Amino acid sequence: MFDTFWFDTLKKPFLMPPSEVFAPAWIILYLTILISLIIYVKTFSRKDKTQGYIYFVIQLILNISWTPVFFSMENIVLALIVIVLLDIFVYLTIREFYKVSQSAAAILIPYFVWIIFATYLNLALLILN
Repeated sequence: MFDTFWFDTLKKPFLMPPSEVFAPAWIILYLTILISLIIYVKTFSRKDKTQGYIYFVIQLILNISWTPVFFSMENIVLALIVIVLLDIFVYLTIREFYKVSQSAAAILIPYFVWIIFATYLNLALLILN
């Protein structure tokens, strides 16, 4: 999908997982994101869910944007900006989902932890390179 030659030449941080970890992790995380959204959509609530949907869409756009920014554009700084914004909007999504469904919010916690870790990796790659 993406040419990883550039990435392979970068100095890696101490906690960088092997490349083989990322695909299975993201498959699981995308499934949990989908399950969380389905629960949120199907949960009846008297509360307005519009803000939750807005935050969800923004975080999804940021999530999808990070990979081409990092790997295609090879722009570690811009990728860091994108992932910090992603951290913020995933937090906001969790907060809004919690108002309607604690389950929908809780299911997003592993995703949030993973992207915080990914933010560390992005920052470490910037510092090391």
